[in-house]
Amino acid sequence: MTDRAQLQEFGAFLKATRARLLPADVGLPETAGHRKVAGLRREEAAAVAAISVDYYTRLEQGRVRPSTAVLGVLARAFRLDDDQWDYLFEVARAAEAPRRRRPRQPVRPAMRRLLDQLPNTPAIVLGRRLDVLQWNEAAAALFLDFGQLPPQRRNYLRILFLDPGVRAMHLQWEHDARDAVAALRMEVAADPDDPELAELVDDLSRRDADFRTWWAERHVNSATYGTKRYRHPTVGDLVLDCDTWQSPDGSGQRLMVLTAENGSPSADALRILTSWAASATAPGREVRR
Repeated sequence: MTDRAQLQEFGAFLKATRARLLPADVGLPETAGHRKVAGLRREEAAAVAAISVDYYTRLEQGRVRPSTAVLGVLARAFRLDDDQWDYLFEVARAAEAPRRRRPRQPVRPAMRRLLDQLPNTPAIVLGRRLDVLQWNEAAAALFLDFGQLPPQRRNYLRILFLDPGVRAMHLQWEHDARDAVAALRMEVAADPDDPELAELVDDLSRRDADFRTWWAERHVNSATYGTKRYRHPTVGDLVLDCDTWQSPDGSGQRLMVLTAENGSPSADALRILTSWAASATAPGREVRR
């Protein structure tokens, strides 16, 4: 991403954030009469950040790079959460030299061992761009046989948006998909010059109207935990806690684990599902490239 494009994305994020706020959200009095724009006016945003309207306007237009002090003021003024704060600082950083296509993402041995030691717990190793790098048999039984997909199509967002079976299985698909889009935007902020990431966003924007709409909204969320509700064609309804842990080695890899409360119908259903899967042909688990 060029310096100019990065500043434009910073300005677009400011504008989208401003549009989601009302005066009362930032401690300003409500004004009488019809509001012509959604959310805060530029004058109100500038006032709450204690900067001039002209300077704030140039920030939204991507014409000026803010200092660290100004970024902090804006983050506090707009009541940003931790993920939004991180995103604001990421997209405002100085442009760097263009990056080459990133190398492949080998899965750490410890990650492989964890997958093997979770026989009844669906678990997936996600890499950069939310690529599916490795998975256990329980994850394949719950979602699909990832090994049947071409390596370049093994991506959590692609599967969530473009695979009809996986999409239909999510009882709260819109909620889960929005979270995934917001998490992908965090990936873009951390690595704005990754060409494969840009290709992924462009492809999903062309092929899915929901993705295109939600991407433009610029919500951000690291999506590290939550509850997923599924209707599996074999074992019925499942309520699973989804937790994601970041690898400590700086590789960007993370382990997504789906667990059920002990003794719950969902735990019983997972045991049935994994037992059935174990009796069938075991799917391939590691990405071969």
